[in-house]
Amino acid sequence: MVSAHQLDGAVVAVVGASGALGSLIARGAASRGALVLSVGRDAERLAAVVGGAEVVVGDLGDATLGERVAERALAVHGRLDGVVNAAGVVAFGTLSETDDAVIEELFLTNVIGPLFLARGALPALRESAGFLVNLSAVVAERPMAGMAAYSASKAALTAADRALARELRRAGVDVVDVRPPHTETGLATRSLAGEPPRLPQGLEPSVVAEAVLDAVEAGRTEVAADSFG
Repeated sequence: MVSAHQLDGAVVAVVGASGALGSLIARGAASRGALVLSVGRDAERLAAVVGGAEVVVGDLGDATLGERVAERALAVHGRLDGVVNAAGVVAFGTLSETDDAVIEELFLTNVIGPLFLARGALPALRESAGFLVNLSAVVAERPMAGMAAYSASKAALTAADRALARELRRAGVDVVDVRPPHTETGLATRSLAGEPPRLPQGLEPSVVAEAVLDAVEAGRTEVAADSFG
């Protein structure tokens, strides 16, 4: 059975904490009383997200990142109650136009890295009966032409989350898969390749950040795209 996880007093690592969405999740968690570890690649930007928060510098593609996050949390706070992964990359274009390196980067950052992260953090999360959140996307439910590799990477992440939710149930670790529609984070303008299609106005990132934190505190395992209205 999925448990509600109160953020007040919880030790929560936010990966991608210097990004448009990750920073809002980190600040929102802190405003709800969480002790935040800001995780990402740029130490200076991470330090500015939540004043006084612990900073862990690393790349999601590094197989040791999850272990290092857990080690820092245990060393400073004595436990790790949750991990929220808000990092990700996108690419546009037909598959025939997509370079090998772009496909590899999509899967390294959107699938393989999150699996590395979860594996490394799991021993600490088992100890705390904690939670793991991954930011997937609407394309996991409704894949789009011109975004085949990206859609596949997000569908793979959602599949992994669903499997992990069952795998970790007896251990008391909850896994939350969040699949927001297009959100105005600016990610589409920083794609690995290609030009984005014409997209409707997206959600405000603050809406998605609050949905993530609400899902953790309500004990939800999935936040589907339709949940955002």
